Amino acid sequence: MKLIFEKSVKERRATKFPASDIPPALELPDNLKRREEIGLPELAEIDIIRHFTALSRNNFGVDTDFYPLGSCTMKYNPKLGEIIAKNKGFSDLHPILPQLPDGNSLTQGALEVIHRTGRLLSEITGMSEFSMQPLAGAHGELTGMMIVAAYHREKGNKKTRVIIPDSAHGTNPASSAICGYEIISIPTDRKGVMDLKEFGKELNEEVAAVMLTCPNTLGLFNSDIGKIAAMAHSADSLMYYDGANLNAILGKCRPGDIGFDILHLNLHKTFGSPHGGGGPGAGPIGVKEGLKKFLPISRVVKNSKGAYFLDYNEPASIGYIAPFYGNFGVILKTYIYILTLGKEGLIKVAENAVLNSNYLLSHLKNYYHLPYNRTCMHEFVISGKRQKKKGVRALDIAKRLLDFGFHSPTIYFPLMVEEAMMIEPTETESKETLDRFVEAMIKIAREVEENPEIVKNAPHNLSVSRLDEVKAARELKLRFPVS
Repeated sequence: MKLIFEKSVKERRATKFPASDIPPALELPDNLKRREEIGLPELAEIDIIRHFTALSRNNFGVDTDFYPLGSCTMKYNPKLGEIIAKNKGFSDLHPILPQLPDGNSLTQGALEVIHRTGRLLSEITGMSEFSMQPLAGAHGELTGMMIVAAYHREKGNKKTRVIIPDSAHGTNPASSAICGYEIISIPTDRKGVMDLKEFGKELNEEVAAVMLTCPNTLGLFNSDIGKIAAMAHSADSLMYYDGANLNAILGKCRPGDIGFDILHLNLHKTFGSPHGGGGPGAGPIGVKEGLKKFLPISRVVKNSKGAYFLDYNEPASIGYIAPFYGNFGVILKTYIYILTLGKEGLIKVAENAVLNSNYLLSHLKNYYHLPYNRTCMHEFVISGKRQKKKGVRALDIAKRLLDFGFHSPTIYFPLMVEEAMMIEPTETESKETLDRFVEAMIKIAREVEENPEIVKNAPHNLSVSRLDEVKAARELKLRFPVS
């Protein structure tokens, strides 16, 4: 498909405006005037429409087909949330509308949504209080680690280390390092979870926090989580829960009940808001009772008269971490999602996500290497180790999958699994879709055995074939040359 610049025809226009008969109020000096044509493409309106309509048909998303991107929870986003979020009472609301004479703000409805969503999330996770401000998961992590630092600073603890398993998301060590902590990585044991013996060796009075994803990035729940929490608390270390995988345990298990003190949630993942391509996201932070005073300001508080207001009177707070009140649109859609499904619906989310994941695993483990042969949770990791012997890598399998109309799974993560492919079907996919995916993955495995070049040279059916990724990274061309 040609670029829009290549379709340009000189002097062709979609709209021609008459020359202005109003003299300029200010004549620009010559040094500020453009010396050559701006170089925009010149096309008729129908050509523009057809160009961008054709481009839109090349887009891939959860509304077009299956998106098994492990660790990302790319579930279908209910359109009810989108419809309500477009209501002008929400979408046209400015966050700094003035206070009324009685002290109430003109944003009462929005403040109520934020407050109620925080209370719902507290109940779902077993936390005491939430701040809805963090703008993404990693931002929530950073906020959480700032709270960890504030807690130990107030107590006079000299803590310098944070323990994180080697299966963790890369943002965990990054967030801790930004807060000045040394990262201690604990290896994964033969069961696919953090090695308890190695954890015990590294846990000491210098450890400020233990950061865990539960279930972890291998899609496995750590049955030793109670022991880990008890050990951490005995050293006055806080337990931090990375909420990226909460979709697996909704309504089944509350992180606060199994020993976690702080957590962030990826609202855009677990609670069905569109994401990918950079956002928008939301990563609210929840804490147990003793840590509430450290939460960011301002806080949405309900007074005795039932009105909502912003409370800044929190001297122990870590301060501001985001403008206004977070990504309100994502918070609103989360509120709608929770109210729509209710308690029983959220439980079904977890049950169906785990069922779908194990259904895929049971069909694929005979064709791909399974590093940890256990019942999984919401996602699982298989390996292209077997296919590598034929010269085919996980990247090749992912590229070939595109020919069958599917997005590829997450590849090469977690890092401890050779040729890793992390697959997460979520709860929203039908058995028919899962069967089509299984059929494609099995066909690719057979192609590797019979004619590996087909897989190594994929994709074959897309407008763009295999790129030289090293050259693309080293020789960036971000502008189209204009003659």
